[in-house]
Amino acid sequence: MRTDDDSWDITESVGATAIGVAAIRAYETSRADALFRDPYAAKLVGAVGSQGWDAIMSGTLSEQARTAGDMRGWALGSVLTARTLYFDEYFAAAVRAGIRQIVILAAGLDARAYRLEWPAGTRIFELDQPKVLAFKARALADEQPAADRREVAVDLRQDWPKALLDKGFEPGEPTAWLAEGLLRYLPGHAQDRLLERLVELSAPGSRMALNLGMDSDMADEYRDRRRKVMAEAGVRIDLENLFYPWADRKDPRDWFAMHRWLVTEGDPVALLEDRGRAVPEAAKAGMGQHILMTAIRPRGDETQ
Repeated sequence: MRTDDDSWDITESVGATAIGVAAIRAYETSRADALFRDPYAAKLVGAVGSQGWDAIMSGTLSEQARTAGDMRGWALGSVLTARTLYFDEYFAAAVRAGIRQIVILAAGLDARAYRLEWPAGTRIFELDQPKVLAFKARALADEQPAADRREVAVDLRQDWPKALLDKGFEPGEPTAWLAEGLLRYLPGHAQDRLLERLVELSAPGSRMALNLGMDSDMADEYRDRRRKVMAEAGVRIDLENLFYPWADRKDPRDWFAMHRWLVTEGDPVALLEDRGRAVPEAAKAGMGQHILMTAIRPRGDETQ
């Protein structure tokens, strides 16, 4: 059960979900028709030393489990692939706009500092629990990031702005922020406080990208499918008990609009279909309950 002051290692609680996300990135990378390449995902998952995660990563689950929740037809797997594409493109657009300061909140096993192309002078700040960052540092000790990567070991429910500033963050420069797979692991009041602090640190021209799964009438069905896949692999994560309720939080699209940021949305189904990836009808309904969005703080000469 979650508490407001809990912490975790990479194999525990919220930390373990980062392994699952990396396993799906590794699975996508291994496909002949991969929509993105993350050559570091398999290395990160392998460093955990779990045969269960290896089975998910390699797609070697039994036919029964794959029928119940194959990653190619499973809504969650499709959403994770779509959101990776969306956020990769978000950073490419930020770089084209001249932004050289990147902040990844709850970075987990995100390898974008290593696998994406970054212009000279780019600084990437990765914030997460100390044990999670320590695991990634060990797993990627032989790799070199493609930018100036700075670890910020801090709990996001604590005074993370001070920790970020202490690592050289410049609040006067436009920033590209990312909160991927984060907000449902925070209670509503903590989500509000996180976004308020982010806005306080954001110069005009800054932007924010995030995703957030809403409650769905099909939640029970997807939960059962996910549990079958995890049980087959020998992996046990009680994901629902890691989430905080949707009802206790504000919709971030409305929140940023009220703060006069320019909000645009992404469609996870269209992101895949536009690239030739078929999305099963059974997955589309669940994917439609997932928010992908970007918000941009206007400069002085821009209006909403």
